[in-house]
Amino acid sequence: MPRSPEQIQQEIDAARESLAATLDQVAHRVSPGRLQTQAKERVQHWLTTPAGQATLAAAGLFVTFVVVQKVRHRNR
Repeated sequence: MPRSPEQIQQEIDAARESLAATLDQVAHRVSPGRLQTQAKERVQHWLTTPAGQATLAAAGLFVTFVVVQKVRHRNR
């Protein structure tokens, strides 16, 4: 049975609204501010774990070692 122009227009309008809602959801998910906040929260959480604290301590020791080596070699 053929569709009337009104039915076709209603289907087009419904599809347009559905697409607009989907695009709004995608825009929210990939929002730079939201992604930045989410990454910051993940890093802060990771730093409270034993593995995160150990990694941070190791990085601090490494930086300290490099600085001491540079100072020692500069004074020679």
